Amino acid sequence: MIDGVEVRKLKVHSDGRGRLMEIFRVSDSGVGPQQVYMTTAYEGTVKDKDNFHMHKRQTDFFTCIKGVMKLVLVDSRAGSGTKGEINEFKIGEDEPRMIKIPNGVLHAFKSVKGEAIVINCIDYEYNRSDPDEFRVKNTFYDWDKLCTL
Repeated sequence: MIDGVEVRKLKVHSDGRGRLMEIFRVSDSGVGPQQVYMTTAYEGTVKDKDNFHMHKRQTDFFTCIKGVMKLVLVDSRAGSGTKGEINEFKIGEDEPRMIKIPNGVLHAFKSVKGEAIVINCIDYEYNRSDPDEFRVKNTFYDWDKLCTL
């Protein structure tokens, strides 16, 4: 596992009216989100296929609330004990989990079942005039290989 990455299984409470799932608790993470947003990818679509992205300040807390996605992380941090390591996670309706993605860790995802709807809680508010987003050309991961998750 890449240093600093955390996987938290989430509990879904269901009854005849619907479902409830806690995604993020400050008491669990030690930090509070500064922004929460939703993004989606249609089935078979890879977000950031050619250019993985990362943040220098921001930590992401990803949860896929609908559909299923394959999330790929690559440790690009100089001096990290896990530099160059690649982690793959399957998250979504079938596997409700929150993945903490530390700053400096490259990431991208592919929807593998239905439209993947992702909620991301971030600890550093997005600054439109000075975005904390950096892209790295993907020369290290083959999205077309069989998913063994």
